[in-house]
Amino acid sequence: MSELRTERLVLRGWRASDLVPWTAMNADPVVRAYFPDVLTREQSEASVAGFQADLDRRGWGWWAVETTATGEFIGFAGLDPVEDGMPFTGVEAGWRLARPAWGHGYATEAARAVVAYGFESLGLAEVLAVTAAGNLRSRAVMDRLGMSHDPGADFDDPGVPEGPLRRSVVYRLRAGDRRSTAW
Repeated sequence: MSELRTERLVLRGWRASDLVPWTAMNADPVVRAYFPDVLTREQSEASVAGFQADLDRRGWGWWAVETTATGEFIGFAGLDPVEDGMPFTGVEAGWRLARPAWGHGYATEAARAVVAYGFESLGLAEVLAVTAAGNLRSRAVMDRLGMSHDPGADFDDPGVPEGPLRRSVVYRLRAGDRRSTAW
């Protein structure tokens, strides 16, 4: 399994000690504002088991993120193949951090690491990112990565009930299009 390091972060496999902060993060309605629901403890535990199984099986996926300064778990970031049933295919980058970690540039730093891993280690030609249309914070990270919004690929997420969260936007970054200023 790969472990990624940046100046301030370690993206690593999941530990039993991550379950309590991960569960609290997923129970926070502000963190989950662009998802249909908060997650229960059982759902959070199941997600960690799935994330770790993917890391063990393929060596990459959704990594736990901790700060190098304190070793504190602050969220997750990674890459995952787009789920079946979506109107596009590819590999998606994503991130989610606990509220105290917001506003420090950690999401962008972690996202840069996973996108670079996708291009440099996995040889991907393109990385996607998807979020609810109203999620301006995630869209700003996508912009900082040099990703381009692909309005023609925007869609109504079939896994989200009717309402303001259903419309999703798609951003793309091709391996040769990384702006030197973003990296």
